[in-house]
Amino acid sequence: MAETLVARSPLQDWQSRFEALPMSARVTEEPFVTMIDLWVDPTGPGAAAAAEIFGIASLPTTASTAVTGANATVIWMGPQEWLVLAGNRAGEELEAQLRDAIGEHGGAAVDVSAQRTSLRLRGSNARAVLAKGCSLDLHPAVFGLGAAPQTMLALAGVVLIPLDDNGTDYRVLVRSSFARYLADWLIDAAEEFGVRW
Repeated sequence: MAETLVARSPLQDWQSRFEALPMSARVTEEPFVTMIDLWVDPTGPGAAAAAEIFGIASLPTTASTAVTGANATVIWMGPQEWLVLAGNRAGEELEAQLRDAIGEHGGAAVDVSAQRTSLRLRGSNARAVLAKGCSLDLHPAVFGLGAAPQTMLALAGVVLIPLDDNGTDYRVLVRSSFARYLADWLIDAAEEFGVRW
């Protein structure tokens, strides 16, 4: 009898370690987020077709930014490349829909959902945790909604997305092969906020 394959997130067994963290620096994994790499001419009809699928006016064309629509968050990754996050659509389904919409315009879409996992860092000390390992200016006055830079956090390449303008809620996209390293680092960086003197 053939075994059934079951999807496993890179941090499937880490929930109890995350739950031990203080509420002011809480880490959780958001596993199995659909992620699509999209390549298309941002000034052509393929970009407009893709934007319509995502429920946004247009794809972001400014470096290190993201636009969130009704159906997806679209992150600028390069002059003609975007990473699309869609939590409510299967990767194969969204990839096929995008290929149909942009294929004749010279674009491409590839499901890369297994390439990265998503970590959520929340709490009043979330920004302080990130500041320990990230050289970006994370002050909410300059790093708020709509930002989505590719950067280093500790020694891991990540995409860092603020989810509020208060510096208390972030999504961290990390390659699956670096997920355990980064989870260990985040736990170590967050533990001090649970120490009571």
